[in-house]
Amino acid sequence: MTTTETRLVPMPAEAARLLPSFDAERMLDELTSVREHKWDRQRVYDEKGVGAETDVDWRCLALRSPGGDPTRTDPGGPGAQDFADTSWLDRLPYLREVLEAIPAPLHAVRLMALGPDTVGIDHHDPKYGPRWGVARLHVPVVTNPDAVLVLDGVEHNWQPGTFWFGDFSRLHRVQNHGAETRTHLVIDALVVPGLAAVFPPEWQEYFDDGDVLFNRQSQPQRPHERRRYEVDFRLPAGFTLWEEETDFDGPTTAATVRDSGDLLVLEVESGQRLGLVHLGDGEYRFAGWSEERTIQLFVDGPTPGAVLRVRAGREVREATVPLDRR
Repeated sequence: MTTTETRLVPMPAEAARLLPSFDAERMLDELTSVREHKWDRQRVYDEKGVGAETDVDWRCLALRSPGGDPTRTDPGGPGAQDFADTSWLDRLPYLREVLEAIPAPLHAVRLMALGPDTVGIDHHDPKYGPRWGVARLHVPVVTNPDAVLVLDGVEHNWQPGTFWFGDFSRLHRVQNHGAETRTHLVIDALVVPGLAAVFPPEWQEYFDDGDVLFNRQSQPQRPHERRRYEVDFRLPAGFTLWEEETDFDGPTTAATVRDSGDLLVLEVESGQRLGLVHLGDGEYRFAGWSEERTIQLFVDGPTPGAVLRVRAGREVREATVPLDRR
């Protein structure tokens, strides 16, 4: 196992206003067009998949979700499918323009509505920050003076049409003590070098020398290329549990990599299935996730092996396990 570290520049603040701003009236017009039904409540997502819905009036409409499923209200994460547009986005051409203005690959995109007299719980969103290659962005559509986000102890009341980043790995809650529903467009993006351009100038040193994990562009493979990487091996049992720290020296589990027809899929003994997105040179991230953890398969040579990497900012931990070719 190896570890690499470099000098770190701290994040300047818990949040930042970004560029550009957007047309609040056009966004409100489109929001009205998809309010003809009651949205479903937000659900959580963890290593077991989609979990329970919230017990407060916090509702979502999915514009991008795993596999493009329009019924998903959770943020998604590592899974068998990558993110795709839902049918709802086809009805919202201006919101599509907003998303196309963001210079980064997009994961979950949801309209999130917090009802009147509703207070969320204090919580962290594990690994949702640039340190793990993910940025959660907000564009408010409807708000009121009594609807606030409390992020790392700081109250925010972002206005319609503005564009924001927040480090939601920090302790936060949302609360709406007003009489009107607060609705934000919430966008999860992979952190790539181009995303830094929408941040204020005082954030550039952080992106240059800070605790930031940048993602690479995916490199799709042809079917015959994918089939070369169909292998069996034993994997540290915690490696697929993305919310937790991985113990490379702990118990192991049987794992297989097989071609699903669209992409390679990693399956472990528990039945968990994770799509693999190719980054080049036989290295893969999990579908629906960042390069926070990757698998690089070396299938040729006298000692085929898999290099497992876990990243946090500029830090990389890795271990190598042997492969069995089919």
